[in-house]
Amino acid sequence: MNFVDIVSIKIESGSGGDGAIYFRKEKYVPNGGPSGGDGGDGGSIIIEASTDLQTLLDFKFKHKFTAEPGENGRIKNQFGKKADDLIIKVPVGTLIKDTETGKIIFDLSVDKKRFVGAKGGKGGRGNAKFATSTNKTPHYSEPGVSGIIKDITLELKSIADVGLVGLPNAGKSSLLSVVSASKPKIANYPFTTLTPNLGVVKSGDNDGFVMADIPGLIEGAHKGIGLGHQFLRHVERTRLLVHIVDASTENPFFDYETINHELMLYPGDIENKQKIIVLNKTDLFLPEDFEEVKKTFTDTGLEVFAISAVTKQGVKELVTYISKVLPTIAKIEDTWVEEESEEDVEKELVKITQEKGNIFLVEHHRIQKLLALTDVYDERALNRFMKIITGAGVIEQLKKMNAKEGDSVKIGDFQFDYYPDDKDSWSNWD
Repeated sequence: MNFVDIVSIKIESGSGGDGAIYFRKEKYVPNGGPSGGDGGDGGSIIIEASTDLQTLLDFKFKHKFTAEPGENGRIKNQFGKKADDLIIKVPVGTLIKDTETGKIIFDLSVDKKRFVGAKGGKGGRGNAKFATSTNKTPHYSEPGVSGIIKDITLELKSIADVGLVGLPNAGKSSLLSVVSASKPKIANYPFTTLTPNLGVVKSGDNDGFVMADIPGLIEGAHKGIGLGHQFLRHVERTRLLVHIVDASTENPFFDYETINHELMLYPGDIENKQKIIVLNKTDLFLPEDFEEVKKTFTDTGLEVFAISAVTKQGVKELVTYISKVLPTIAKIEDTWVEEESEEDVEKELVKITQEKGNIFLVEHHRIQKLLALTDVYDERALNRFMKIITGAGVIEQLKKMNAKEGDSVKIGDFQFDYYPDDKDSWSNWD
């Protein structure tokens, strides 16, 4: 299985359905009246954490996710149907980031946890909602709110209590296979493990803990050398780092310092995590020879364990120690920012550009939809539309752009003459 732990995708929520413009015409309803129903809300994009997934591989082939729009309102005050939400499942431990800024938006660190990545647009009101004692036949309705488009980055950081770090071929995978049911690939050459492996370690009557084998750390990993830079992010969530050192090499302490230096240089708080040292492959030494190797690690001030992943010597004592010390180390807290409010979601800046021939082009999706639903030959409907675009700042912007009386203003497929101080002149539509 290919391991993919960072991808960028585009998400788009569904737009709300438009409110309808209808009037009752049944012969048994003498006074008629408006009967246009409201539009349905658009579908939201919801991102959900799932333990069924271990990688972001699926997103390597599909980069855009779009929810369905809500249905438009119908006759006889019938509401349009709300669109179904689109649920995107990701592995537990996935961070959601703003692609442009890199800012963390949400942390999906628990199974079934959900985040509304893009809220669906609200459905527009039908003309039945605009009937008043002074306007019993409104010839206008409200368009649905447009969906939201976002570019987000999904970054997977494995959820593990304990992280195994060390140079390639130090025995990390061998230890994981001995203490858990995980079966990583093991061979006598460097870079056998090319992706992080997770295993649940049981000890006594407790619930156990999750251990991760972080592959590919070599000198220069923090600069992108080797494989380590791809996977150091998986160390960030761990509470305890177990530094595996091959005690049979020419200079085990130098090997330890090499990896420790990389951890210190990696951005984040890895260097401050609690650590222990595990000297592996003790089965290759006579007891008196091994004591000389162990003495070189005395000055680190860390707990030092001697094991053999092959013969399992010292492994039980190591697991017992980890089980006792883990409860004393605080868990990594979830990180997220507040979701956008509906008010923020519906904001859209009006864009006006001047074209040749003194034509001013107004671009605003919601205003364009509103105009399409407005009977511009109905005075009350037109006056309402003018109040809305005035409140949106269209008239003010035209004044700042030195638009003159008689200039043309174009909104979508509609064009009218600009007479800002003469409301009646706004009815000169083409």
